[in-house]
Amino acid sequence: MTRKGWLLFAAMSVFWGIPYFFIKIAVGELDPVVVVFARVGIAAIALLPVAIQRGVLRQFRKKWLIIAAFAFIQIIAPFLLISYGEKHIASSLTSLLIAADPLLVALFALRFDSSERVGGLRLVGLFTGMVGVIVLLGLDVGGDGQRLLGAAFVLLAAACYAISALLLRRPAIASLPRLGVVTIACSTANIVLLPLAVTRLPARLPSFSVIASLIVLGLVCTALAYLAFFALIAEVGASRGTVITYVNPVVSVFLGVVLLGEPLNVAIIVGFLLIIAGSWLSTGGNLPPLLGHLRRARLQQRGLEQP
Repeated sequence: MTRKGWLLFAAMSVFWGIPYFFIKIAVGELDPVVVVFARVGIAAIALLPVAIQRGVLRQFRKKWLIIAAFAFIQIIAPFLLISYGEKHIASSLTSLLIAADPLLVALFALRFDSSERVGGLRLVGLFTGMVGVIVLLGLDVGGDGQRLLGAAFVLLAAACYAISALLLRRPAIASLPRLGVVTIACSTANIVLLPLAVTRLPARLPSFSVIASLIVLGLVCTALAYLAFFALIAEVGASRGTVITYVNPVVSVFLGVVLLGEPLNVAIIVGFLLIIAGSWLSTGGNLPPLLGHLRRARLQQRGLEQP
């Protein structure tokens, strides 16, 4: 993989590994609706000039209804659910539950997408990952009603992401420029949330850490992250680009444990390993292309494999 590909991969692992940390800080002072409104608003302001300059918005004049539906499933609902969920559970646990997204894609595909249906080893992976979720809910969350509610919100957010992933395969959306889709989706979300956000504004100016968190969420974790993701896919391909799924939770757990003092126990470690293993198996069970590339390079250096 090229140096540019490595840099983009490292950047994306951070960009989509850190939002849960900053969401946790922001919802400590602000209503989740205000947090999401600010996040998508900042992202829309950053993305609109780029989308206009590249001329990608012209194809959306007759697609506004489907993009509005996509905005609700991909941005409005999951962003709100995650923000509400993090009022009750740790940011590290949030990221681990979101990592179950590939499992939910495989689960929903059993009913709605025959091309993605699982069987054999992939079905084993689906059950393995679900066991990991049960471990997190049963051993880490336990019988705490508030934490169970927060975990339920986050799992619903993961379900929204899984549904949107299946929708992205539909010709009506798949044929559209991704930059335009994200830009219009963020703008639509901002407009939809405006009436709710103005009724939940804080009585006083938030602290510097909260303002900084909102800026990072909007500029880095949303606008810049999507631009970097598109560049990563263009540089290394879709299959290699999706390897970030296995790295993001590590970044999030590290930040939560080190900077927020969140617990790191056996249940979290076991649940994480089961979810990642299940996600890997349920999405094909092959060595991730990026890791496979590294393995082949090492074997070539030892003279064990021909280039």
